[in-house]
Formats: sequence, C-alpha cells, structure tokens
Amino acid sequence: MASALDALAAACGRALLLAALLSQLDPCSGNSELSTAVNITWSSINFKTILQWQPEPTNYVYTVKISGINSNWEKVCIHTKETECDVTDKLEKVKDTYTAHIVSEMLSGTEKFEEPPYAISPKFTPYNQTTIGTPGIQTYELTDSKLKVLVEDPLTPYRFPNKSFKSIREIFKNDLEYTLYYWKDQSTGKKEAMTKSNQFEISIDKGENYCFYVQATILSRRENRKSQESKVNCTSRQIDGLAAYGTEVFIIIAAAAIVILITIIGLSVTLYKCKKRKAAQEKETMPLNDV
Repeated sequence: MASALDALAAACGRALLLAALLSQLDPCSGNSELSTAVNITWSSINFKTILQWQPEPTNYVYTVKISGINSNWEKVCIHTKETECDVTDKLEKVKDTYTAHIVSEMLSGTEKFEEPPYAISPKFTPYNQTTIGTPGIQTYELTDSKLKVLVEDPLTPYRFPNKSFKSIREIFKNDLEYTLYYWKDQSTGKKEAMTKSNQFEISIDKGENYCFYVQATILSRRENRKSQESKVNCTSRQIDGLAAYGTEVFIIIAAAAIVILITIIGLSVTLYKCKKRKAAQEKETMPLNDV
C-alpha cells in the first residue's frame, strides 16, 4: 500500500514539473529569441512609400504582409533581414487605408511555427499622408510690368499605360493649389498669389527685379497640407543705368546740359562780337582810294 502511494506521489510530482516547464513556453513565438518589430513608421514622399521598423533580426527574418480596407492581403519583402520595405507598388489605390503586418519568422531549416508572431503598423492613407515634394520652376519670364512663372508638377512612381510617370496633378486634380511668394530684390516685403493651374502671371513694378519661390497645397487636408518649398529664383534684368540712380541724377544731368548749352551760346556770341569788332576796325584803318 505504501509503495503504491509513493508511486502516485512521484507521478504527480513529474506532472507538476512538466506543467511548469510548458508554462514557460510562448505559444505564439515558441522561442524567446524571436522578437517582433517595434517603432514601425511610414516614410512617404510623392507616393514613394517605405515601411520602416526595428530591431535588426539575428537568427530570424521578416516578411511584410499588407492590406487595404478594399484590398486583400499581399506579401512583400519576403524573408528579409532588412528593417525597411518599399511598399509603393502595393499602395496604388491611394485613397485606400492600409495596414501592414511585419511577421517574424525563424530561418529556414529550423522549427516552423503554425502562427509566427507579427507586429501591426499604424494605419496609412497615401492620399492624405504622403508628403508633397519640391515643385519645380520650369520657366519664368519678366517683362516691363509682368512676371510669368510656369510650375513643374512633382512626379509620382505610378505610371500611365504608356509607361510615362503620373504627376501629383493627375492624382490630386482640383485638390492641388500652388502659391507663388514673391518680393522685390533686396526687399523683405513678401507678397503671394494662388492658382489651381501651373501658370502665374502677376503685375509688378516696372524696372524692378524680383525673387520668388513656389509651394503646393493640398486643399482637402487638415494636416501636412503644404509641400516642400521650391528653390528661390531671382530675375536678372539689367536696369537702365540712369533709372537706377533716380531723379537726382536726372536733375544733375539736366543742369549740366543747360550749363554747357549756355556756355556754348555765350562763346558763340562772344566770337561773333569779336569778329564784328575786328571787321569794323579794319574798315576804319583802310586808306581812301585816290581820286
């Protein structure tokens, strides 16, 4: 009887020990060294979108799965040891809202897990969240009283059927507006003009040079509305030398011209009188002819 009780106690002890060991195992990861991604961020400019995360893997790899509200799950960057993934091609429905799962998987040849652990990214809507890059200044022209500026739309990675790249205008359409900031060269007084097209034609002061830059705005957005600023351009019209010095110079030049003119007239009158006096003296001293 005693031996039976001892055997039962030993069996219970082994069962408890086994239960304790099993409780230490992670049913999801199966391995305490299999970490999940953290610090997941979306980096997107003109719809070129990179998903980034940490940490760098050691004895495991990552696979990215991505899905939109209106699209199915797709895998990209399969079994990668990188900590970023270009997901641009999976986000072409730019008004959809996407979520990514970054799956941690053991290296090939090691134990497989039925449900490998994964981390979930923040939601991302390209139309509302991609940063608009720097617009270009295609051409500009300065006339007597007009400044004309033609803006070049930033391009996206997406293509038309003919393989040409779509610009942000093809995506945002009337939701895109440009602002031209301009000021007289050497001045700090800045003015602005807006257009929903690519062209500006503004009235300016005649004879002045101007500096300017352009910035895009996505009108429907509440955040991240403004694009990066274009490079500052300045006109280089050669201002007429006399006009550059103002009214004072004209007065000085006019006065000098009058003085020179009076001098010339005075000299002419003096010479004329001298000649006339000399002729009279010669006539008085001339001997009379014999009769």
